[in-house]
Amino acid sequence: MAMNQHPAVIWGAGAMGGTLAAFWARAGIDVLLVDNNPAHVAAINQHGLSISGPIDNFCVSVTACLPEQLSGIYPRIFLCTKAHHTARACYQLAPHLDDSGEVISVQNGLNERYIAEIIGVSRTVGCFINFGADVVEPGHIHYAGRGAVVVGELSGDLTPRLAEICQLMKIFEPYAQSTRQIFSYLWGKLAYGALLFASALTDASIVAVLSHADYRQVLIALGKEVCAVAEAAGIPLLGFNGFHPPAFHRHASLTNSNMSMDAMVAFNQRSAKTHSGIWRDLAVYKRQTEVDQQLGVIAEEAERRGIATPLLCAVIEGIHAIEQGTPLSWDNLARIANIHHQEPK
Repeated sequence: MAMNQHPAVIWGAGAMGGTLAAFWARAGIDVLLVDNNPAHVAAINQHGLSISGPIDNFCVSVTACLPEQLSGIYPRIFLCTKAHHTARACYQLAPHLDDSGEVISVQNGLNERYIAEIIGVSRTVGCFINFGADVVEPGHIHYAGRGAVVVGELSGDLTPRLAEICQLMKIFEPYAQSTRQIFSYLWGKLAYGALLFASALTDASIVAVLSHADYRQVLIALGKEVCAVAEAAGIPLLGFNGFHPPAFHRHASLTNSNMSMDAMVAFNQRSAKTHSGIWRDLAVYKRQTEVDQQLGVIAEEAERRGIATPLLCAVIEGIHAIEQGTPLSWDNLARIANIHHQEPK
């Protein structure tokens, strides 16, 4: 594989990037990690990068550095930072990217369009991921559950480089695939992500929230809001891991919606990751989430198109309130449910 001629540069050695790096390094791929956490970088260099969890347990030797320590020019960089760090990371990595190289966005959100503005459309490749992982301590990642991995060119073309990237992804996830419709997956993840943000308003697990009878209908209505915006934007959604887009069409029956919700519950029950990364940002790290870069962009698109998204906006406000110190509680989700109950039927 051509990638073996150069290190696989992974910008962001957190849950997503670190997990990929560990599996690639174990397979003999030369990996170079770039991360802005000095403790994480030091631990990786001194003790290796460890993976634990129900899927695999191993430790590999890889090289890591801080962004300011990186030197050289590389043909391919996997961007695995949080969405709100995308622009800064792009400006940092740009001097290290070959003129004919590409950045692959292994992130949540619609970051590809922002990367393209900075790096160039032809040098940007999309990637959709839905596996579960968390950094539990410097140099140690808990890989909790497998999930969909899909890569796609922004143009929709099935290019030779896309085939290379997909083969690399298959080292980590054997069912990884390439697509002509990467934005259909990315938008689908935003609809599913809205449900995860709603679950993070509470201190309960993803499964507990998605399966709670009192909140099932408001969660379905929330998913329908996002799907309505995608439909207006001309994005045909594609499903994954229990998320079935037709079940969240505005005319979908409650039976079909519940079937998809139950399938998402079943998917999450198979994972050792009980809470979302959003919850972890709020409850463990007490830091800003990606809510503006994920849900905020949907709300902005909805406003431009004259589509009402009261539940989506309420979830965004609820996450912002928790970022400012409001406790995680079922009460936060109950407020969203009250808005739904007051809507004209």
